[in-house]
Amino acid sequence: MISYEPLYKTLKSRNISTYKLINQYGISRSLLDRLKHNKPISTVTLNDLCNILHCKVEDVILFIEDK
Repeated sequence: MISYEPLYKTLKSRNISTYKLINQYGISRSLLDRLKHNKPISTVTLNDLCNILHCKVEDVILFIEDK
């Protein structure tokens, strides 16, 4: 399973709110909902988030092995 929990820690450490992602960076509310519920996103979206936040992939996603 992929978790986006690290994304929220990265946002907090960079003082970037979800409001700012929507209004300044053009991230859609539906994408934020997908992230909130750990639903799949494209690698293009992952790349965009890493560019916006100037971070590594592991600052956005976490792999958790399925049981």
